[in-house]
Amino acid sequence: MTTEIHEGPLQGSRTLDAPAKLSWREKRYQRRRRRVWLEEVLGWVLVPVIVLGCYWFLEVGLSALGTSPAAIMEGIEAIIATL
Repeated sequence: MTTEIHEGPLQGSRTLDAPAKLSWREKRYQRRRRRVWLEEVLGWVLVPVIVLGCYWFLEVGLSALGTSPAAIMEGIEAIIATL
């Protein structure tokens, strides 16, 4: 190994600028990413709303018929007990 090698100061690397216009593949990729993100947000918001809406609809429907989920469960348990 030689100690006589003289190296100058390090030169900064050239920065790469983003292209002025995106290709159709890059645009498609961005649209897909936005759509997937939007679908995730809608899923996290709409699924609980749908589940709570179904529960509320069941409660209202059974109340309109003059019964409740507890009464239906007691009836099912009575039927099972007689078998």
